[in-house]
Amino acid sequence: MALKLFSRASTAIDSVSLLKQGEFLPAEKTRLADDPLERALQLGRYGMIVQQRDRWAEHPGFEKILDAAVKAIDERFALVPEGFVSVALSIFDQPGGPEQDIETGPFLLARHAVTNADFQQFVDGGGYDELDLWPEEIWPHLIGFKDQTGHSAPRFWQHGRHHRKLANHPVVGICYYEAAAFAAWAGFRLPTEAEWQMAASWRIRSAAHVNRRYPWGDVLDLARCNIWASGFGGTLPVDACPGGAAPNGVQQLIGNVWEWTSSDFEATDRDGRRIVGDSLLKSVRGGAYDTYFPWQAVSNFRTGLGCLARVHNVGFRCALDVPTE
Repeated sequence: MALKLFSRASTAIDSVSLLKQGEFLPAEKTRLADDPLERALQLGRYGMIVQQRDRWAEHPGFEKILDAAVKAIDERFALVPEGFVSVALSIFDQPGGPEQDIETGPFLLARHAVTNADFQQFVDGGGYDELDLWPEEIWPHLIGFKDQTGHSAPRFWQHGRHHRKLANHPVVGICYYEAAAFAAWAGFRLPTEAEWQMAASWRIRSAAHVNRRYPWGDVLDLARCNIWASGFGGTLPVDACPGGAAPNGVQQLIGNVWEWTSSDFEATDRDGRRIVGDSLLKSVRGGAYDTYFPWQAVSNFRTGLGCLARVHNVGFRCALDVPTE
């Protein structure tokens, strides 16, 4: 399903415009630790360290590294309380249209979208070569997940490196499977569509029965997000527009880049016919810097994108189940 998007020139930067300018400053390479547990911490695989603690129990530095991983998760993720959402079942979300009510349990959601610097760790850590991270039916497609110079990396990188000026910008040019592989590699997961909507609408169970149009409230404020009308014309760092954060501090759920979710996109047209694509569609949410229509950049708007698409304005963020221990 097409995202009806436009672009405008501005002072903001993104990977596509930098490539057109012919300027590329590759990120410096980091020397990775020889010790596998220390290397996992260095690469930001915090969830994996915590989930596989039994594997590392005999490591002499395990307790210190575990504490560092837990602290990193605590700093980078925020709790989304239990709640419920109403997901439109038609691409024309009109009053009285068909909806599905979904309850969501508490979970942790990353405060920021995954950055180029974050994804660089996945590339440097050999994530593209770990076949266990990828569904077997996708293996033939891995050869096509290349950057501008034929290296395994996001589409707009060069020689397997991101642009240094975009280190803290959301990674784009990655398909759904690349996003899911990164999340699994780091020990996390992608949020479901319902979880994403819950985080953006903050529809918690309370007497107030709040159902926000935006994470910050019900009125569009162009200073709180990065969409076409905001005038930036490119991606911003993931910590920009802090006034647009949800009550728990999760930023940029609206604008900057659309975000992959783990949910299949299922919807019908006006005549009740199922919408299908050439390939499996996954739900993407939130709008991007070049989203022209403001009604697309709201907490309940949903659309789909082919799961193999590697476009300039779609990124992702990670989620994590609330620990039971």
